[in-house]
Parts: sequence; C-alpha cells; structure tokens
Amino acid sequence: MTYLDPLADLIRACLPPDAEPPEDSADLFRMYAVLLKAKGAEVTDEDVHDAWSAWMQTVNSAHEALIPYRDLDPATRAFDAPYAEAIRRAARQMSR
Repeated sequence: MTYLDPLADLIRACLPPDAEPPEDSADLFRMYAVLLKAKGAEVTDEDVHDAWSAWMQTVNSAHEALIPYRDLDPATRAFDAPYAEAIRRAARQMSR
C-alpha cells in the first residue's frame, strides 16, 4: 500500500452506486488518485479518459476507445463522467 491507495479508495467511495469499475483496476484508481492530487476539483472528463487510456494500453492495447477524447462518440464519453465527478467529489471532501 502506498500513499496513493487511500486516495484511490476515497475516489471509489465517491462513485455513484450504479458505476461499474473494471475488474482488477487498482492501478487505474491510482492514476485517478494522481489526477486528484494534480488537478483536484478541476479534473475534466478528458483527463479521466487520458488516465484510463494509459491504463487500458496495459490491459488491452486494441480497445476501440483508445482514441483521443474529442473523437469519442457521446455515449462513450459518458463513461468517463462518473469517474471525473467522483474525483471532484473526493477533492471537495479533502478540502473540508
């Protein structure tokens, strides 16, 4: 366990109940923890997609969503929103 793991756990706890994080995604949530530290409440859906893309390259380098955020269709973009909101929610909790 590193100092990023509690932040990753906080982000997970801030996800809406209907979010379905990928299995074996501890490394992904550590990347989200870095976003939390670096951008806090200013994190964007695009930032989340970029972190997810870096992680996904190690999981499935042929995944169809490994393209720039601006090139994603709206339905695929929507998958990033709950994670960005969870990071923003975590940032707000940390600033209290």
